[in-house]
Amino acid sequence: MSRRIIAEDTDWLVQVTDPLRLSHKCLQCIVENFEDEQIFTKVTPFQKRYILERLSVSLPLHVTSKLVPDGVYWEKCCKHRWYVCDVTDYDNSWKQMYIERHLGSVIELFIPGVTEPKTVLEIIPFCDNFVKKLSVSQLLPPLKEPQVEVNVEELSLDEPCMDHFDFGLVLDKLTNLEELHVVYRIKQCGLNFERKMQEMTDGDCISLANAVKSSKTLKVLRLPVSCINDEKCCMLMYHLMDFPILRELDLSHNMIGKIGGCAIAKLLIRSKLEVLKMYNNRIGDVGSSAIAEALSKNPPLSSLDLRMNEVGDKGGEAIFKALQKNNVLLRLHMGSNGLTSATVPVLSDMLKKNETLSSLDLSGNKLDENWRVRERNERHAVLLHRHQLRLKPEGQGNIQSVQNS
Repeated sequence: MSRRIIAEDTDWLVQVTDPLRLSHKCLQCIVENFEDEQIFTKVTPFQKRYILERLSVSLPLHVTSKLVPDGVYWEKCCKHRWYVCDVTDYDNSWKQMYIERHLGSVIELFIPGVTEPKTVLEIIPFCDNFVKKLSVSQLLPPLKEPQVEVNVEELSLDEPCMDHFDFGLVLDKLTNLEELHVVYRIKQCGLNFERKMQEMTDGDCISLANAVKSSKTLKVLRLPVSCINDEKCCMLMYHLMDFPILRELDLSHNMIGKIGGCAIAKLLIRSKLEVLKMYNNRIGDVGSSAIAEALSKNPPLSSLDLRMNEVGDKGGEAIFKALQKNNVLLRLHMGSNGLTSATVPVLSDMLKKNETLSSLDLSGNKLDENWRVRERNERHAVLLHRHQLRLKPEGQGNIQSVQNS
């Protein structure tokens, strides 16, 4: 007596037993139920690649960060979310790029008083091992309360707090963080522009400095374009004075004057800073003279960028005199600082005595043309032995740089 099989699937045939097709169906099932499947770690490398190529980019980070290794899936996530994806800036790791940029985006959209801190804190455990560089290109201020009619006598003169995101929430929890880049501004504010939206507050200074000090791995701190003035600069330098692991500080495109320049000079002596960038500020001859005094004491600083700082001849002479004693600094940028022929004698003496400086940029100054020609023609024995004078093409200005040959 024969038996008849009645299939629920009317298209099913006994003859269809292709194992390859069946395995693909199993893998597709894993793809569709990836959040619940723990078998992913047990499949073959070929099968893993098959799964990763088909995973949805909308899967939650707490699932993918632990299970999915660096490679094709994270590359797909990055290119789906951002138009420009240069993986070389992230140690050639697509996973590191995605997680770093994702955390930065979450902080950029954080509104104090509105966004719950847990929005940031809940993703930190899944980011910790992969975040080496945190870049935040904007910080949103608190929302203003709608204006209503009030009694003038009851009007408070106290301005509302405009403090931004407190980095103390995350820095001590990112145990691999080496670089922090923060800009205190709003990228697109339209007709709602206010000056206070584009600057760091006093509260931001204190909270950021304390947050930086809580980190045990941070080596690079960049705070450009944040309207940091003398007062805020002094507050930052005071808190960073005894932070021994900081190696690079960038305060470019701010409003730092002579008082801030003096505070930075104290930091150079007390810290182990190796790179200082503060171009496009206004430290003047007083601030640059204070920095020159610090340079004469041979701090660990190897690179200094002071271009566009209104240094003038007095400040330039102080810097070049200090470099006659300094045997650590390798690179100096003094471009567009109003240097004239009055600085030339001290500059010439420095070039003859200093045996360490390998790169000097003096572009954009008004140095004596005759001195330039004389140096090019005579080629003093000391300069021939140690330096090569690089000049701009004829008719395009003065000395551009001096570099070791």
